[in-house]
Amino acid sequence: MIIGGTRVIGPHVVRRLHVRGWDIAVLHRGVHRAVLPGTVRRITDESAGIPVLRVPLAAQRFAPDVVLHMIAMGERDAEVAMDTFAGHAARIVVLSSGDVYRAYGRFAGTEPGPVEPMPLTENAPLRDHLFPYRGSATSADELNYWYDKILVERAVLSRGDLPGTVLRLPKVYGPDENADLATVYGFRRQPQWRWTHGNVENVAEAITLAVVDPRAANNVFNLGEAHTPTMAERLDRLPDRQVIVADQAGRNFDQDIAYDTSKIRRELGFVEVIDEIRAMTACVLGST
Repeated sequence: MIIGGTRVIGPHVVRRLHVRGWDIAVLHRGVHRAVLPGTVRRITDESAGIPVLRVPLAAQRFAPDVVLHMIAMGERDAEVAMDTFAGHAARIVVLSSGDVYRAYGRFAGTEPGPVEPMPLTENAPLRDHLFPYRGSATSADELNYWYDKILVERAVLSRGDLPGTVLRLPKVYGPDENADLATVYGFRRQPQWRWTHGNVENVAEAITLAVVDPRAANNVFNLGEAHTPTMAERLDRLPDRQVIVADQAGRNFDQDIAYDTSKIRRELGFVEVIDEIRAMTACVLGST
């Protein structure tokens, strides 16, 4: 059972699971009609928008072995998924983010203190302050107000009746997301800064491995490229182009956001399906 799964990364994961012979259902609102294999069951319900605070009976009756929650954003929606599938499913896999790390708080200026050492392993310290984007919210109903992947991770890793897997995503790029690589070109004025990226095909492959391999239970994995180059090193390999410079106010560019991704390679056997350098170049040329 995939909650979300019709945009950006989701269809890539669905196709990979389908090739492996899995029986798949996708719970979504029906707004985005992604091209999916014909045998995939689509469960459309208005409750499947962010945050998913109710899982419809049709999804529960599917009786999944594994739940992949691609759009859990905070405490409430994570706990709803846990309450719904605990005692029924064997595992749950959720997508998290590198913004859980204390290093992100140092970069964003929300966590005072010295620069955190790189690269970030899965055991690196997490932020001390919750709700990293609340300052930009105009009401308590906005996603930025209640979003925090730390709370998602806590909910998913806290219960023995539904083993959880947490996947901390890099900055994803591909034809449908970040296709112009603004997250690289936009930081050309910060040539020594490093930020881990991952092509959508490689990220989808890593997610798929975490779904199909029971060794992923009760575990946390960083996803992304094996080595995170500086922005200058990236730009030296890419075609020259002009992209609007990213908003850099209040950011501490002495603080890299670079992951150690060796754990998923070592424990689950992850290998890139597409070379990251080649993928970046192809993405830029395809978006021109």
